[in-house]
Amino acid sequence: MAQQAVQNSRIILWFRDDLRLHDNAIVHMAATRIKSHQASEVVPLYCFDPRHFGTTPYGSKKTGDYRAKFLLESVQDLKQRLITLGSNLLIHMGRPEDALRELSDIEKKTTILLQTQITSEELSVEAKVKRALKGKAQCETVWGHTLYHPEDVPFKLDMSDLPDTFTPARHKIEQHAEVRAAFPTPQQGGLPLPEGLPSAMLECNPQAVEDLNAVVPQAAQPLSSQALNEQAVHRFKGGETEALARLKYYLWDTDLLANYFQTRNGMLGGDYSTKFSPWLAHGCLSSRTIYHEIKKYEAERKANKSTYWVVFELLWRDYFRFFTQKHGNKLFAEYGITGKKVRWNEDPAAFQRWKNGQTGLPLVDANMRELKQTGFMSNRGRQNVASYLVLDMGVDWRLGADWFETVLQDYDVCSNWGNWVAAAGFTGGRINHFNIAKQSKDYDEHGEYIRTWVPELKNVPSKRVHEPWLMSRAEMQQYGVSIGQDYPAPTPTSQLVRPHGDPGGGRGQGRGRGGRRQRGRGGRY
Repeated sequence: MAQQAVQNSRIILWFRDDLRLHDNAIVHMAATRIKSHQASEVVPLYCFDPRHFGTTPYGSKKTGDYRAKFLLESVQDLKQRLITLGSNLLIHMGRPEDALRELSDIEKKTTILLQTQITSEELSVEAKVKRALKGKAQCETVWGHTLYHPEDVPFKLDMSDLPDTFTPARHKIEQHAEVRAAFPTPQQGGLPLPEGLPSAMLECNPQAVEDLNAVVPQAAQPLSSQALNEQAVHRFKGGETEALARLKYYLWDTDLLANYFQTRNGMLGGDYSTKFSPWLAHGCLSSRTIYHEIKKYEAERKANKSTYWVVFELLWRDYFRFFTQKHGNKLFAEYGITGKKVRWNEDPAAFQRWKNGQTGLPLVDANMRELKQTGFMSNRGRQNVASYLVLDMGVDWRLGADWFETVLQDYDVCSNWGNWVAAAGFTGGRINHFNIAKQSKDYDEHGEYIRTWVPELKNVPSKRVHEPWLMSRAEMQQYGVSIGQDYPAPTPTSQLVRPHGDPGGGRGQGRGRGGRRQRGRGGRY
């Protein structure tokens, strides 16, 4: 009887933002149950859910073209890696509740394994799935997104006692918690695929971004492939294979890790930061794998502030997920965690100027144009553009967070919205109101980044490129640009709508972090 029960036990792996085989909690659990004869077959599944491709409450694509490309590549890579193991990935172009109901065999004990989610939209879909199954299968959620497991950090499981600022939380975690070992990748044959699966899902293998329009709601904007911008900092390609290759490159092939602290605030080139964030956001790369590779690197090559700082950044990522778990939908509320009401700039043209890189502040405009044309922006840029939109222009921060959700390749709900609500000053922590001109001079001293993305200023020398409105008419004529005609003049200070008042005491020279679901920080990594 026991043998018969095993033969009638099916596991469905419902992949979402965990598109990898290494250090994947649900994959490891399935492989373990197969090995211990607790199950006989494993059905891996990914669903392109139409709800991910609709329109946001602010009128933007919920998933933009760049992220759609990265996602598609990640799913394709996962499928190929599963085939190599003797398995496959079923792909469903539609809602997961329909696919999971079809795959839950009433004659077999079916268990659906999925990684734990904590945000409202994802939990809503899970509830719909459970209702659709009507008892045909059992869902088991497993935690797998963070560097530190929530059971190991010195806070309650619901994070109700998590500090609302990062530094005290970090100190407690570093003092009292350890990072668990990473789960191994399954071996060949470790995820046996049954016969008789629906051919439509088994053979589904979309190849182009336009193929995803099959699930884009009729009223939403269609997706389209975007040509690679030659000025893009990196040729991002989705998937676990590329993620592991980047990890190897950044640590072992180039030793770039050893200088991360010195280069992390750059804005030009592929190697000023790790660029791990798109793969982390889609679950193609495990933060624990990064951590243990860094520890190996420190033991074999070098341990310094730079090697620590990458782990420090991974802990920031953990913090925003734990913070979201604590506060729930307050993360997406207009006045955030504090509830402090402010006056917003109601002029829609202000947001459009920011979104299109037409504010007249070269550092802001360069970053916004890079984002729009490549789906990526440096961490330094994200902090500055968020500060200017909210703390100077006085635009509702949720518009910025929503635009990042649309465009960023490395969009992660907790990091993006957590960074934005913090940048807006609604978490109770320090408000980092940046002096944009000073930031521009500090981090793009010679104006190379600005000239890359703001060609109107290509001939303007370093002494003027950060504040081109200070040029005389003679200088404008000499450098071939007319401020107010060829390139916009900035909004006069007297016309800015600063919801928290004027910056005081030299604020904005520090580091800062800045990012319903009227809810992309992707990350610095």
